Amino acid sequence: MIKISGLNKFFGHHHVLKNIDLEVNEGEKLVIIGPSGSGKSTLIRCINHLEEPTSGQVEIDGQLLTRKNKTQVVRNSSAMVFQQFNLYPHMTVLENLTLAPMKLQKMPKKEAEEMALQYLERVGLLEKKDAYPQNLSGGQQQRVAIARALATKQRIILFDEPTSALDPEMVQEVLDVMIKLSEENITMVCVTHEMGFARQVADRVIFMDDGSIVESGSPEHFFENPENERTKLFLSKILR
Repeated sequence: MIKISGLNKFFGHHHVLKNIDLEVNEGEKLVIIGPSGSGKSTLIRCINHLEEPTSGQVEIDGQLLTRKNKTQVVRNSSAMVFQQFNLYPHMTVLENLTLAPMKLQKMPKKEAEEMALQYLERVGLLEKKDAYPQNLSGGQQQRVAIARALATKQRIILFDEPTSALDPEMVQEVLDVMIKLSEENITMVCVTHEMGFARQVADRVIFMDDGSIVESGSPEHFFENPENERTKLFLSKILR
């Protein structure tokens, strides 16, 4: 579903991503971890062209992502859940979910609302359909953001540290929704610091450091028998 070849990204003179090669299969759950500043979020933003690669290629479902076709390819293939929930504050929860299906997919309002209600029920927030984002907790807002991503009916969902802006007690409610989602045939790429989630959900974990993929493997390999010394040092600090 996703193929990245020779990807480089510079911000000025800062070389943020260094010759990244990565493939993600259909239905795979890929978790990306690493220290702050390692390039994780930049990589995931390059996948849907929120950041334009300096060089290299990104293919989504066999289509090469370019500056000209990025909007159409991304719109037809992937949705993204951000750190900051990015909900429209002047719209109700239901309106936030129906906006994209109605505007981009030309879905009739009644059909879009019926679909949105189904996804709100899946994330446990059906009773909040008429609420505004400012009246929801951070965990609830992020669950709405996940429901909004699901409502686009895309086969790829990208998560950029979806729990990092939440109070600790709200983290698990969002992770529980993502764990349920991982049981479906959706391709998930998730940047996270939640190691328990990575162990439970990932088909594969990649560790990034200084703009490069340092290690890749199953959760069992990664957490129980990592090979790279940088990976071992990172895990020794966060798994105490």
